[in-house]
Amino acid sequence: MGSAALSFSAKSYAKIMGANDRINLAITGVNGRGMALLKSTLANQNTVIRYICDVDSRAMSNAINEVNKLTGTAPQGIKDYRRLLEKTDLDVVAIASPDHWHAPMGIMAMKAGRHVYLEKPAAQNAAEVKKLIEVQMETGRLLQIGTQQRSAPTSQLAIQEIRSGIIGIPYFAKAWYSNKRTGIGSGKVVEIPDWLDWDLWQGPAPRKMYKDNFVHYNWHWFKHWGTGEVHNNGTHEIDIARWALGVDLPKKVSSSGGRFHFKDDWEFYDTQVVNYEYEDSKLITWEGKSCNNFTTNERDRGTLIHGTEGSVLLDRNGYIRYDLSGKKVFDIAEKSPSATTDLVGAGALDVFHMKNLLDAIRIDTPLNAPIGNASNTNLMCHYANMAQDLNRPLEINTETGVVHDKEAMKSWQRDYEPGWDF
Repeated sequence: MGSAALSFSAKSYAKIMGANDRINLAITGVNGRGMALLKSTLANQNTVIRYICDVDSRAMSNAINEVNKLTGTAPQGIKDYRRLLEKTDLDVVAIASPDHWHAPMGIMAMKAGRHVYLEKPAAQNAAEVKKLIEVQMETGRLLQIGTQQRSAPTSQLAIQEIRSGIIGIPYFAKAWYSNKRTGIGSGKVVEIPDWLDWDLWQGPAPRKMYKDNFVHYNWHWFKHWGTGEVHNNGTHEIDIARWALGVDLPKKVSSSGGRFHFKDDWEFYDTQVVNYEYEDSKLITWEGKSCNNFTTNERDRGTLIHGTEGSVLLDRNGYIRYDLSGKKVFDIAEKSPSATTDLVGAGALDVFHMKNLLDAIRIDTPLNAPIGNASNTNLMCHYANMAQDLNRPLEINTETGVVHDKEAMKSWQRDYEPGWDF
């Protein structure tokens, strides 16, 4: 697609594709979560993975081989994301790179006329959230955020029944996540591995010397690139809580916690409890335990919604309803399970969520997690880290999302490497 595609709606684009509704995709960032997106893409009909983009030559080779094994055709490998967007036979970019790359890649793709599947968190900082919305509206490209439980049939049923009044008026949602992560030690400056392009890995982030405990995955816990557990996993259940209560931005956010379990280079929090208060007497809490996997309601993650006439328990694999006394009155499971606490999180919901984006391109089906809606959840996670960093509650402008705290607003945006300012 050329620049003219920027003026087309999704419906117009579907008509242009016509009977040949094959959609060409690129997957970028394939060391972990990107492999789940790769498989969910190929599980949908009439899709072709044309390109694999990664700065790790080993991960790129592995993903190319996987596509070749599953389809009989090997996609082209491209290391530099900017070169990927020069390709003309590309409709959708699925992004599962480190957090500091999410918004920049999404912005670049939409400006180049591509639709985007963007893994959560949508952005590494709040300013980028706003920029994603702005660019999406300017370009008209579709931008699906990777909160895949929005596409779970059982979750959709639960929300529909909550809206119908099955538990009365919902007013309190408790979300949680528990895992048993190990420590990351104290990193040492070492020689950059020959399989890694460290400069491209850093991309828009200001440059740092390479240490042996950054890549892969541990970058999640460094504020320079990552966003902590509340974004990494809390995003999913906080999003479901907000969906169930029918709320957007909170009026007040408070957070307690710290790095309690290990003493190492981990900069975010392995233990965190966040409260979100709303104008209409509604409350959301999120409890994160990164290094202790003692379960809640026999689940390592989930969302419990309480109403005036009962409660609903939701996770990515099912829905349970209770009456006001706590007796189970309804129970339904997803037909195919999804992983909950491993490093990839693959499952049927990925297929459903990717299909939703593909259907939006082909037949104008509404997105289940468009950036305009998903931005509220993303901002809520940023508020949690701001409140925790400052160790005080924050008051939020529920119309603009701005925090009424000058010190907190210092972390609203980040500095960029020269030449990468978005």
